[in-house]
Amino acid sequence: MAAGTAGTAGTAAGTGAYGWRFDSGRVCLDLVATAEPGAGGRGRLDGAGPLRRWLLGAGLLPPGTPLTGIDTRWVRAFLELRDGIGRLVRAEIDGRAAPAALERVNALAAAAPPGIRAVRNEAGALVRAPIAEPECAALLAAVARDAVDLLTDQEARARLRRCEGDRCGRVYLDTSRGRRRRWCSSEVCGNRERVARHRRRAALTQG
Repeated sequence: MAAGTAGTAGTAAGTGAYGWRFDSGRVCLDLVATAEPGAGGRGRLDGAGPLRRWLLGAGLLPPGTPLTGIDTRWVRAFLELRDGIGRLVRAEIDGRAAPAALERVNALAAAAPPGIRAVRNEAGALVRAPIAEPECAALLAAVARDAVDLLTDQEARARLRRCEGDRCGRVYLDTSRGRRRRWCSSEVCGNRERVARHRRRAALTQG
């Protein structure tokens, strides 16, 4: 599975067991989405365990891939990449430049991504399997390359949006017909706004 199409393997409705949603439209944007407002920039990628779960949940690696080498160095590197991509995509939406972030993301994208191979599963179907346990630089490269692909694709870049939901601001790719999507998720922020609108109407009626 390509980084740009990493999906929701093993998840329901794009939400992993750790509470992440993988519905931004690109794996690089899903990484940015792990930064929560008021979390001091760390969000929920605050340790080796959460990072391991995110890498597998994002579809970057086949299920069962060993990731025994993840440590605080990995966490710091992914937080730095998350910050760089976040700065880049928000600058693009606002029509600004972010040269330092662009330079860092480009540098990380230059490394080789993880190698994969195809093997037969018990049913005889071809499935992805890792060649070896991936290094941190290879996984950083996979996400950074997805960001580079996104930002250099004129059509995809034009679909970048910031969620209009209250207290959200999550960045996503608008793939809807007519490009009229307002929220990162109709089921989350969209539903929250509909509930708030209903309560306001009910209060006015009661008043």
